[in-house]
Amino acid sequence: MTEQTQIHSSAEIQDDAVVGPGTRIWQHCIVMAGAVIGSECKLAHNVFVESGVVVGDGVTIKDNVTLYEGVTIGDRAFIGPNVVFTNVRNPRAFISRKQDYRLTVIGEGASIGANATLVCGVTVGPYALVGAGSVVTRDVADHKMVVGNPARAVGWVGRAGVRLADDLVCPETGEHYEKTKNGLMLKDDQGES
Repeated sequence: MTEQTQIHSSAEIQDDAVVGPGTRIWQHCIVMAGAVIGSECKLAHNVFVESGVVVGDGVTIKDNVTLYEGVTIGDRAFIGPNVVFTNVRNPRAFISRKQDYRLTVIGEGASIGANATLVCGVTVGPYALVGAGSVVTRDVADHKMVVGNPARAVGWVGRAGVRLADDLVCPETGEHYEKTKNGLMLKDDQGES
Protein backbone atom coordinates (compact mmCIF):
# COMPACT_ATOMS: atom_id res chain seq x y z
CA MET A 1 0.00 0.00 0.00
CA THR A 2 1.41 3.36 -1.04
CA GLU A 3 1.51 6.14 1.52
CA GLN A 4 0.14 9.56 0.69
CA THR A 5 2.47 12.15 -0.77
CA GLN A 6 3.72 14.56 1.90
CA ILE A 7 5.02 18.01 1.03
CA HIS A 8 6.25 20.34 3.78
CA SER A 9 4.59 23.76 3.85
CA SER A 10 7.92 25.52 3.17
CA ALA A 11 8.58 23.48 -0.01
CA GLU A 12 7.78 24.93 -3.44
CA ILE A 13 6.47 22.53 -6.07
CA GLN A 14 5.85 24.40 -9.31
CA ASP A 15 2.91 23.70 -11.59
CA ASP A 16 3.76 21.04 -14.19
CA ALA A 17 6.24 19.29 -11.89
CA VAL A 18 5.38 15.61 -11.40
CA VAL A 19 5.62 14.10 -7.92
CA GLY A 20 4.76 10.43 -7.53
CA PRO A 21 2.55 8.90 -4.84
CA GLY A 22 4.07 8.28 -1.44
CA THR A 23 6.93 10.73 -1.99
CA ARG A 24 7.97 12.91 0.97
CA ILE A 25 9.43 16.35 0.34
CA TRP A 26 10.80 18.22 3.34
CA GLN A 27 11.66 21.80 4.31
CA HIS A 28 12.83 24.37 1.79
CA CYS A 29 12.86 22.07 -1.25
CA ILE A 30 12.12 23.42 -4.72
CA VAL A 31 10.90 21.25 -7.59
CA MET A 32 10.66 23.18 -10.85
CA ALA A 33 8.10 22.77 -13.61
CA GLY A 34 9.08 19.93 -15.93
CA ALA A 35 10.89 17.91 -13.25
CA VAL A 36 9.72 14.34 -12.61
CA ILE A 37 10.02 12.73 -9.15
CA GLY A 38 8.96 9.08 -8.88
CA SER A 39 6.90 7.36 -6.20
CA GLU A 40 8.04 6.57 -2.65
CA CYS A 41 10.99 9.01 -2.82
CA LYS A 42 12.45 11.05 0.04
CA LEU A 43 13.81 14.55 -0.58
CA ALA A 44 15.44 15.88 2.58
CA HIS A 45 15.87 19.51 3.61
CA ASN A 46 16.97 22.02 0.95
CA VAL A 47 16.90 19.90 -2.21
CA PHE A 48 16.57 21.77 -5.53
CA VAL A 49 15.33 19.89 -8.62
CA GLU A 50 15.61 21.73 -11.92
CA SER A 51 13.34 21.36 -14.93
CA GLY A 52 14.15 18.29 -17.03
CA VAL A 53 15.50 16.20 -14.15
CA VAL A 54 14.10 12.67 -13.82
CA VAL A 55 14.19 10.85 -10.47
CA GLY A 56 13.07 7.21 -10.37
CA ASP A 57 11.00 5.42 -7.74
CA GLY A 58 12.20 4.83 -4.19
CA VAL A 59 15.10 7.30 -4.40
CA THR A 60 16.54 8.99 -1.29
CA ILE A 61 18.14 12.42 -1.75
CA LYS A 62 19.66 13.83 1.42
CA ASP A 63 20.11 17.46 2.49
CA ASN A 64 21.54 20.28 0.37
CA VAL A 65 21.61 18.59 -3.05
CA THR A 66 20.94 20.41 -6.34
CA LEU A 67 19.91 18.35 -9.36
CA TYR A 68 20.52 20.34 -12.53
CA GLU A 69 18.90 19.80 -15.91
CA GLY A 70 20.49 16.75 -17.52
CA VAL A 71 20.56 14.59 -14.38
CA THR A 72 18.68 11.28 -14.31
CA ILE A 73 18.57 9.11 -11.19
CA GLY A 74 17.51 5.46 -11.38
CA ASP A 75 15.14 3.62 -9.06
CA ARG A 76 16.19 3.08 -5.44
CA ALA A 77 19.40 5.12 -5.73
CA PHE A 78 20.83 6.97 -2.72
CA ILE A 79 22.26 10.49 -3.02
CA GLY A 80 24.10 11.54 0.15
CA PRO A 81 24.12 14.98 1.76
CA ASN A 82 25.87 17.82 -0.07
CA VAL A 83 26.51 15.81 -3.25
CA VAL A 84 27.36 18.16 -6.13
CA PHE A 85 26.18 17.66 -9.72
CA THR A 86 27.18 19.84 -12.69
CA ASN A 87 25.82 20.09 -16.23
CA VAL A 88 28.39 22.16 -18.18
CA ARG A 89 32.13 21.38 -18.37
CA ASN A 90 33.37 24.94 -19.00
CA PRO A 91 30.85 27.39 -17.51
CA ARG A 92 31.12 31.14 -17.90
CA ALA A 93 28.68 33.57 -16.34
CA PHE A 94 28.70 35.69 -19.49
CA ILE A 95 28.26 32.85 -22.06
CA SER A 96 25.08 30.79 -22.30
CA ARG A 97 25.95 27.11 -22.73
CA LYS A 98 22.51 25.55 -22.28
CA GLN A 99 22.95 23.80 -25.63
CA ASP A 100 26.09 22.13 -24.20
CA TYR A 101 24.49 20.44 -21.16
CA ARG A 102 25.94 16.97 -20.64
CA LEU A 103 23.81 14.18 -19.24
CA THR A 104 24.64 12.56 -15.92
CA VAL A 105 23.02 9.20 -15.16
CA ILE A 106 22.92 7.45 -11.79
CA GLY A 107 21.96 3.78 -12.17
CA GLU A 108 19.40 1.78 -10.24
CA GLY A 109 20.40 1.07 -6.65
CA ALA A 110 23.65 3.10 -6.83
CA SER A 111 24.87 5.08 -3.81
CA ILE A 112 26.67 8.41 -3.94
CA GLY A 113 28.42 9.29 -0.65
CA ALA A 114 28.26 12.60 1.19
CA ASN A 115 30.11 15.54 -0.36
CA ALA A 116 30.95 13.68 -3.59
CA THR A 117 31.17 15.71 -6.80
CA LEU A 118 30.08 14.34 -10.17
CA VAL A 119 31.43 16.15 -13.20
CA CYS A 120 28.73 16.23 -15.87
CA GLY A 121 28.61 13.62 -18.59
CA VAL A 122 29.31 10.58 -16.41
CA THR A 123 27.28 7.44 -15.85
CA VAL A 124 27.38 5.66 -12.50
CA GLY A 125 26.27 2.10 -13.12
CA PRO A 126 23.61 0.17 -11.22
CA TYR A 127 24.54 -0.72 -7.62
CA ALA A 128 27.87 1.14 -7.85
CA LEU A 129 29.15 2.96 -4.77
CA VAL A 130 30.89 6.34 -4.85
CA GLY A 131 32.75 7.04 -1.60
CA ALA A 132 32.20 10.18 0.44
CA GLY A 133 34.13 13.18 -0.84
CA SER A 134 35.07 11.53 -4.14
CA VAL A 135 35.28 13.46 -7.41
CA VAL A 136 33.85 11.41 -10.29
CA THR A 137 35.31 12.47 -13.65
CA ARG A 138 34.55 9.33 -15.69
CA ASP A 139 32.01 6.51 -15.85
CA VAL A 140 31.71 4.04 -12.97
CA ALA A 141 30.98 0.40 -13.88
CA ASP A 142 28.05 -1.58 -12.47
CA HIS A 143 28.77 -2.63 -8.84
CA LYS A 144 32.14 -0.81 -8.82
CA MET A 145 33.34 0.95 -5.66
CA VAL A 146 35.28 4.17 -6.30
CA VAL A 147 36.93 6.64 -3.92
CA GLY A 148 39.24 9.65 -4.02
CA ASN A 149 39.99 12.68 -6.17
CA PRO A 150 39.80 11.79 -8.95
CA ALA A 151 37.70 8.74 -8.06
CA ARG A 152 39.53 5.45 -8.61
CA ALA A 153 38.28 1.88 -8.44
CA VAL A 154 39.06 0.09 -5.16
CA GLY A 155 36.79 -2.94 -5.44
CA TRP A 156 33.30 -4.27 -6.02
CA VAL A 157 30.07 -4.11 -4.02
CA GLY A 158 26.96 -6.28 -4.13
CA ARG A 159 23.36 -5.10 -4.18
CA ALA A 160 23.47 -4.81 -0.38
CA GLY A 161 26.31 -2.25 -0.69
CA VAL A 162 28.84 -4.53 1.04
CA ARG A 163 32.35 -4.83 -0.40
CA LEU A 164 32.98 -8.15 -2.13
CA ALA A 165 36.09 -10.30 -1.70
CA ASP A 166 37.97 -11.78 -4.67
CA ASP A 167 35.43 -14.64 -4.90
CA LEU A 168 32.72 -12.02 -5.71
CA VAL A 169 30.36 -13.46 -3.08
CA CYS A 170 28.48 -11.00 -0.87
CA PRO A 171 29.35 -11.73 2.78
CA GLU A 172 25.96 -10.35 3.88
CA THR A 173 23.54 -12.00 1.42
CA GLY A 174 25.55 -14.88 -0.05
CA GLU A 175 24.77 -13.64 -3.58
CA HIS A 176 27.31 -14.64 -6.24
CA TYR A 177 28.44 -12.18 -8.91
CA GLU A 178 30.32 -12.50 -12.17
CA LYS A 179 32.30 -10.02 -14.25
CA THR A 180 30.80 -8.64 -17.47
CA LYS A 181 31.84 -5.96 -19.95
CA ASN A 182 29.77 -3.44 -17.94
CA GLY A 183 31.08 -4.41 -14.49
CA LEU A 184 29.44 -7.13 -12.38
CA MET A 185 26.11 -8.87 -12.55
CA LEU A 186 24.28 -11.26 -10.27
CA LYS A 187 24.86 -14.88 -11.33
CA ASP A 188 21.77 -16.74 -12.53
CA ASP A 189 22.55 -19.92 -10.61
CA GLN A 190 22.35 -18.92 -6.96
CA GLY A 191 22.42 -22.55 -5.73
CA GLU A 192 18.70 -22.80 -5.04
CA SER A 193 17.51 -26.30 -4.24
